[in-house]
Amino acid sequence: MASKLATVLTKRKNNMFAITHKKIFLTIATAVMAVSILLVATLGLNLGIDFTGGSLTEVAYETAPEKVEVEEALAALELGGISVRESIDDVDREAYLIRTRDLTEPERESVQGVVVALGEGGEVTRFTSIGPVIGQELRDKAGWAIFGVVSIIVIYVAFAFSGIGKPVSSWAYGGITILVLIHDVIVPTALMSVLGYLFGVEVDVLFVMALLAVLGYSVNDTIVVFDRVRENLVNNRTEHKKEIQEAGIVKEEVTYTLNKPYDEIVGSAVQETLARSINTSITTLVTLAALFFLGGSVTQTFALILFAGVLAGTYSSICIASPLVVTYANYKARKEVET
Repeated sequence: MASKLATVLTKRKNNMFAITHKKIFLTIATAVMAVSILLVATLGLNLGIDFTGGSLTEVAYETAPEKVEVEEALAALELGGISVRESIDDVDREAYLIRTRDLTEPERESVQGVVVALGEGGEVTRFTSIGPVIGQELRDKAGWAIFGVVSIIVIYVAFAFSGIGKPVSSWAYGGITILVLIHDVIVPTALMSVLGYLFGVEVDVLFVMALLAVLGYSVNDTIVVFDRVRENLVNNRTEHKKEIQEAGIVKEEVTYTLNKPYDEIVGSAVQETLARSINTSITTLVTLAALFFLGGSVTQTFALILFAGVLAGTYSSICIASPLVVTYANYKARKEVET
């Protein structure tokens, strides 16, 4: 009998690893978020012309001149503030990315003529120009897009979990989902901040698209776990019906009691969805790795940001969302006992 009980307890502990060690997992998540926020706050984001407006010229060479030569030649044109950054084009030639204010057509022709003549085999491979009004509009729309996605997620989760009021309300699941999404977004944002500081990588529309993709991936993973929690709650509760009379009208009140501890129900849900989460993440990460190493330079940053977001999303759905909901349930239980 003792041996059987020990086996049951051991199995229960193994199935509840995310709940049993929730303090460790939540401490790691808090530390990662704190470091990420600190990096973004101190290093900032290197906004590209998509958001600030201006012109971006990429010139590639067979034999590239020194960076100083390019800067001196452009300074002679008196175009104002100029940024020159070393790069590699799509066919692995040495190149420079030249960022200036919004140029007129004569100014653009002057810039291209000067930089092409500086090195052997010079060729302008890309020119992009965005006015400051359009840049501000893109920035505003990017913010509204992220806000809209987050709002829809909260409403959807609250609606999907309506009727599951014990021991955690449906809105609490939505709120915890948003906390998890903040973790999943701030991590790739911090990575972008570091890349911008060290290598001059600029935040553009592709970065916003990557963040929106991370939001979609992360919320899908988290809702899969929470949906299994909801199913387990329905399957492990006893219904109690009671007739009450209000203002001469007889109403039926339905209450529920759980047949298992809430933390055990949540732990089982995590265990049941663990293989699915890991397999999905590995498949996605392999695809993103192939895109990063084999794709063009335009998609490398996009793939890297998504890679970081998928890693963060996998960790959060397993080791943050479920421990948080159990921690909140325990907090509510303590408050009810105190009052």
